[in-house]
Amino acid sequence: MIVRLLTFALLLVGSTVHAADREKNAYDFSFQSIDGEPLPLSAYRGKVVMVVNTASFCGFTNQYKFLQEVWSRYRDKGLVVLGVPSNDFGRQEPGSDAEIKQFCELNYGIDFPMTTKVGVKGKSAHPFYRWAAQELGVLAKPRWNFHKYIVDRDGRLAEWFATPTKPNAKKVTKAIELHLSRPPGARG
Repeated sequence: MIVRLLTFALLLVGSTVHAADREKNAYDFSFQSIDGEPLPLSAYRGKVVMVVNTASFCGFTNQYKFLQEVWSRYRDKGLVVLGVPSNDFGRQEPGSDAEIKQFCELNYGIDFPMTTKVGVKGKSAHPFYRWAAQELGVLAKPRWNFHKYIVDRDGRLAEWFATPTKPNAKKVTKAIELHLSRPPGARG
């Protein structure tokens, strides 16, 4: 009898662990802010988050302007824009965190949160990006700078947009508005 109970308990614990793995979400990941402070995504629980890998010397760098516009337009409604500098594509983000921050503030007036420079592809990818690739598949992986992920209010990856799609494009703002209109816990 005791052996059966122990076996059942082990099976139950094992199935609970596997269920928890399937329920992983963006809140399980943490970055470091561009100022060197911890930046857990759980700090944005209940908000919609646009995570964008950025670069200062890219043909798409002017998207910073549109990211700032989207941030200014929707932040009071619950949107967080999170810039994630990366040097993975064309070595177009060679600067230090301090240089990146200064560039963004001086040239684009950026005041949305930014992380330290991290990898977003391959074996050196930040765990958030490895998870996103697993969750959404190979087509949703960043192929260049300014790839956008939308995380819903429950920490689920909800949408993604490739580099050429501007942050203020109608389909992006429509997705942002849709997810902002849904309370946490709403499926859809």
